[in-house]
Parts: sequence; structure tokens; C-alpha cells
Amino acid sequence: MKILLLCKKFPYPLKDGESIAVHTLSLALSKLGCEVSLLAMNTSKHFYAEKEYPQALAHFQRIRTVAVDNRIKPAAAFFNLFSADSYHIARFVSPAFSAALKAMLQQDQYDIVQLETLYLAPYISIIRQYSEAIVSMRAHNVEYEIWERITSHNTGIKRWYLQHLTDKLKRYETQALQQYDVLLPITERDLRHFRQLGSSQPAVVTPIGVSASDFEQHVSVASTQQSISFIGSLDWLPNLEGLQWFIESVWPLLHTAFPDLELHIAGRNTPKSLFQLKKPQVFVHGEVPESAPFIQQHNLMIVPLLSGSGMRAKILEGMGLGKVILSTSIGLEGIDATHRKEVLVANTPDQFLENLTFALSSPGQLAAIGHQARQFVFQQYESQTIAKRLLETYSASLVETI
Repeated sequence: MKILLLCKKFPYPLKDGESIAVHTLSLALSKLGCEVSLLAMNTSKHFYAEKEYPQALAHFQRIRTVAVDNRIKPAAAFFNLFSADSYHIARFVSPAFSAALKAMLQQDQYDIVQLETLYLAPYISIIRQYSEAIVSMRAHNVEYEIWERITSHNTGIKRWYLQHLTDKLKRYETQALQQYDVLLPITERDLRHFRQLGSSQPAVVTPIGVSASDFEQHVSVASTQQSISFIGSLDWLPNLEGLQWFIESVWPLLHTAFPDLELHIAGRNTPKSLFQLKKPQVFVHGEVPESAPFIQQHNLMIVPLLSGSGMRAKILEGMGLGKVILSTSIGLEGIDATHRKEVLVANTPDQFLENLTFALSSPGQLAAIGHQARQFVFQQYESQTIAKRLLETYSASLVETI
């Protein structure tokens, strides 16, 4: 089966959920005998400047990138106020990317063209014109839901502006559902949401996958000091918003109760404001070379998300490493783990304090939760199993088109 993946960013380095999701699925499909090619935007925000592609992407039959300037431009954002078009989507519309897609479709005959996220939907008309391939869309999130949640945390003119953008994004996302042949939500929850919006095409939940072999060299290491960690891309607004809330609303409570407790923060594109932060026992590392050693150095990993959608790759990684995750309910959406069995859940400052007190006073129970987390993630999110399920859906869809 020949599959062409379209991505709105070059999926490397493997340090954010979207890149990890693209990598694990494409690699698993390749191992199952599929010929997988990649056409990716090389955006100004996540520009990949190396002349050679990394060995981690060697499983792709063909890779092509197109430079796309998707920066937010004040003038374009202003004039978009008077347009029915979604500014979220418009930033990813590129004549150069359209031309590259047309060329690839004319050079090769693909069975499947898989869009990685809603932001590739504007290119469906080109796919229909130059290919008979089945068009699938892998929804990493319910996109408008992220912005609804972000909007709810703002006030005044900013809230009005964000709501205006969110309404247009929701309208686009809902209408685009009718254009896909196959829908690939990343969670069961998102699938139910899309069905409520009117999706009726074949669908298969295709979550972020993990492979037990990737964790064989990593053994959970118990920290000798009391410390918790946060790691995540800090150019993704929900991550930054949640971390800032945790620092301002939760950390003072935790520091008072546990004066020796340390909070260690790591993340790609860490803003200067965090480096300038002067909070007791808070250490900001910026981007770290590898996430696994960083996660292993600390007792727990926090995921204090207040908005967002889809699922968090860093939670799966932490669980795979046998670490206990202390997360909000929103952070755990899409991962059916159980409180105090495979994870710890807290949604308020008091609940964070309660769970941290439990964790630090019960090292044996903490170790048991970490062990169960590791078993859970390998049983539920094994990448080859996910890829096989997807191929079955693709094969059935191809048979129907004959």
C-alpha cells in the first residue's frame, strides 16, 4: 500500500506530540510493508535547517519539504476580521505547497493520502483533482475545542477576538468533516465529538503509539531528593498557560508544605519570561537534549493543562519510563488511566497538594503506580497494533472503491 503523509510541520526533532505521533505511526506502517512518503511544510516557526534528513526518518520512501511562512502577521490578522475565512487555517495555505503536492501526485500513484491535522484540509481539492487516492484525516485534536478553552480563560477585547476566531475555526472544522473518506481521531473521546458534529464516514481511533523496545534501555530511577518535573513544548499555548497557572496558583502552596521540594522545568522554545522567573526552588532548564533522562531524575511528572485537546505524548513517555504522572483531568483526556492506579489526578491547588502529600509519604505505593503505568501504556498504545488496525480500515475502504 502506498501512502502519502501531508504534515503542517517537519516532524523532527521528536520532541513534541505531533512529531512523535507522525513518527511512530509512519514507522509502524513501514514495518508492516507500506511504502510511506512525506510531504511536509517547513514552517518559519519550526524550521528544519539541516541539509540532510535525519536517520530517524529513513523509513520514508520519499521526503519533500516546502518552506512556508506561517507567522502571525498583524495586518493579515486584522483584515481577516472582515472575512469568513478562518485565520487559523489561512496561515497554512501556500501556493508553493500546492505545487509540490500536485507534482508528487502526478509522479506517483498513491492509495492513501493521509492529512496529519485539520490544517491540511485546504489541499483536498488538489488531491481530488490529481489522484484517486482515499483521503484520510488524522485529527490530533478537536482544534476549535482548544481555542474555546483558551478563550474561556480570557476577558475583555481579547476574549471577544479569540471567540471570533474560534467560531470561524469551528465552522471550518465542522464543514471539513464532510470531505474525508476516512477519519482518524486520536482518541475515542474525539471520535464521539466528531460524530456529534455530523461525521458519518468510516473512522478508526489512531492514538499516539509507543514501542516497548524504545524503553528497554531506560530503567526507572528513584530520585534521592524531593523533586517534580514539567516537560513540554512551550511554544504551544496550552502548555505555557497551564505551567504559568501552576507556578502562580499551585507552587506557593506546595512550597509552603514542602520547603525542600524542587520544580524542574524543561521545554522547547522556553520564553525569556520563564528564564527570568524568580521563584524559590524553581529551576528552568530550557530545551534538554533528551527527555527520558530528564524525566527519570525526578519523583513525579506534572501535566497541569487547563486547555488543549487530543492526547499528550509526554504522558505516554513518562508512563513508559515507569514514572508517576500528576495531571489535570484535561491533561489526561484520551488516556483511560485510573486515578491512584496508573496515574494521579488533580484539578485544583488543594488537590495537587493532597496528591503530592500522598505521593511523597507513600514511596511503596508510588513505585506500584509507576509499575502499573508502564504495563498500562504498553498494553493500550503499542504502535504496531495501532498500525495494523488502521491498515484493516484502509484495506476495507480500498475494496469499496473498486
